[in-house]
Amino acid sequence: MSPVLEACRISKQFSGVSVLKDIDFALYAGQVHALLGGNGAGKSTLMKIIAGVETPDRGELKINGRQFARLTPGQAHELGIYLVPQEPMLFPNLTVRENILFRLPRSTDQENRLREKMRQLECQIPLHATASTLEVADQQMVEILRGLMREAKILILDEPTASLTPGETERLFRQIRALQDLGVGIVFISHKLPEIRRLASHISVMRDGAVVLHGETSRLLDEQLINAMTPVNRQHTLSETQKLWLALPGNRRTEPQDFPVMRVEELTGEGFIDLNFELYAGEIVGLAGLVGSGRTELAETLYGLRPVRGGRIYLENREISGDRTKSRLDRGLIYLPEDRQVSGLFLDAPIRWNTVALNDPSLWQQSKREAAVVERYHRALGIKLNNAEQTVRTLSGGNQQKVLLARCLEANPLLLIVDEPTRGVDVAARADIYQLIKSVAAQNVAVLMISSDLDEFIGLADRVLIMHQGAMNGELHKSAISVDRMMSMAFGGGHA
Repeated sequence: MSPVLEACRISKQFSGVSVLKDIDFALYAGQVHALLGGNGAGKSTLMKIIAGVETPDRGELKINGRQFARLTPGQAHELGIYLVPQEPMLFPNLTVRENILFRLPRSTDQENRLREKMRQLECQIPLHATASTLEVADQQMVEILRGLMREAKILILDEPTASLTPGETERLFRQIRALQDLGVGIVFISHKLPEIRRLASHISVMRDGAVVLHGETSRLLDEQLINAMTPVNRQHTLSETQKLWLALPGNRRTEPQDFPVMRVEELTGEGFIDLNFELYAGEIVGLAGLVGSGRTELAETLYGLRPVRGGRIYLENREISGDRTKSRLDRGLIYLPEDRQVSGLFLDAPIRWNTVALNDPSLWQQSKREAAVVERYHRALGIKLNNAEQTVRTLSGGNQQKVLLARCLEANPLLLIVDEPTRGVDVAARADIYQLIKSVAAQNVAVLMISSDLDEFIGLADRVLIMHQGAMNGELHKSAISVDRMMSMAFGGGHA
């Protein structure tokens, strides 16, 4: 059987730096082929070339045997190629319906097809809602629906489950299997090895712009995959972080203190009502719930980005309910937002400035100091960069996330709120981030961590708070934390 897609000796440079080096890649009809690699390995660039968004410097593409030196996005769509990008690219002022059906013939049949696709995915996003009002997970689902509505024969999914809850991920997997049965070939880019093992028959691993490992999923061990993804100059230090990612053993050096860093009383805001909880120094508290449960709205209210409609927020026994965000920031309340590109980073500013942007302005523009700060996090998080003057926009999504995390840590937090901190981050870097979060808590910082990947809370969190439809539906302490219990409570069930 011939491949539906072949990339033959594809090479690409940006500003004289080789990001793809003679890449060969093949995809067959009905196959899920996983593409793994560390942040900046070249995965997204290769997929953009296949989708016609970027032009290769050398090599060719074969689509169902037809040869192309390059493709335009229009040609790619005509050939049945659709890329669902890691960062959703929607028209913010158009509705969900308009975004999905953009440039498609408008008819009753199209509307019926769309509703059927949404039913199959158990997707309940309002079609009349504007894209700018959607959470990242819903934006990603809109992108997936765009591809499905265009009868894609080659579907590229770049980190499609990064912001999806387990239930949403299961629905997406069922749809992927249905697409396989229809002969659709799927490139599945993910950093989540358990998902890859469930879906993919073959895996290709990229590192530094080259394919360094390829084979059947069943014949490749996790250790082989992780070692293949890891830059050679970091492999000798990774054995412990591999174990951390797989087992997450607790190794905190201090115990939580007795006083609450934050106390919330009967707090009501946009998307939630009557919340009560406390956060303690040295403690990592998980915040779980389905998309739409109010997790991000709560985090933004605590940080001052949304108004308090009722109740009180105390930081170290001082009420901050009416304080501006700047005041909360000055007191050590730091927030890493879910959407790094829209709410987090200054994309056209240098890495060095982004890293110190929350610090005292008197410390800005001290280039030697800023370069030293960037170098420290470059080593700790493995940020792939050319120099501290490089603009953040030029980094891969995962490396952008690392810069955002570095900024939050450099601001010397008293309370650190992190919303999806490992979104789009590779396996090795996830381990580094987990270790950093533990190290931050060990310095008597309170950490509130929101994640859609419930496995992250096991072995990492001291407690998990679970929200359901804007209310707090319970709390699990360390020994009782499990995915099944969290899922049951997130769907409205009681403490199992």
